[in-house]
Amino acid sequence: MSAQNPSDEIERTDGTHQFATTASTDVYVGKILALRADEVAMPGGGRARREVVEHLGAVSVVALDEHDQVVLIHQYRYPMGRRLWELPAGLLDVADEDPLRTAQRELAEEVGLAAESWSVLADIASSPGFTDQSERVFLASSLTDVGRPVATGDEEADLVIRRFPFDEAVRMVFSGEIVNAPAVAGLLAAHAVRTGAVEPRPPSAPWGDRPHRLRTRLDG
Repeated sequence: MSAQNPSDEIERTDGTHQFATTASTDVYVGKILALRADEVAMPGGGRARREVVEHLGAVSVVALDEHDQVVLIHQYRYPMGRRLWELPAGLLDVADEDPLRTAQRELAEEVGLAAESWSVLADIASSPGFTDQSERVFLASSLTDVGRPVATGDEEADLVIRRFPFDEAVRMVFSGEIVNAPAVAGLLAAHAVRTGAVEPRPPSAPWGDRPHRLRTRLDG
């Protein structure tokens, strides 16, 4: 391995550098995501291209019933080419809707349930290397059946709803049967809450990383 030329060394900034955007180009703008290419100032005076997927953000729900069962859905995910076990979830696609309200609406629309008790389990930056997508996972309990609406979307018509013993769902995380990121994080966070290791946050807790750029575009 050749020795590094001292003149090529970049001065360490140890967390103080400002990664300013010097140029930005829209590559694609759609209804649920946008792709832009930015030029960003790097330590040492250079510039680097960063491709960023903008996302609306989403919510998921760990819904626990009185029998200590959690509600999961089996849904086909086209990019993965298979069905995944997931939590009831949905996009923040209604302008100005509070995330808790979105979670309540999605729980009713996807699995026909309402919940009396709500709290926040986790906020997840899904893949921060290339997207601003963030998802809030709620814990819901004291469930009641409100009836599931007739499915109108393509994937929703194929949706399978099933309740698993909570400990079985946690086992499925560690066995690799559950790989959806919000489901993994939400189930493990719920497990920590149930063991008394941590306390969940209130449903109105601040969400600093909630995406906003695509929403601003669409509201134009």
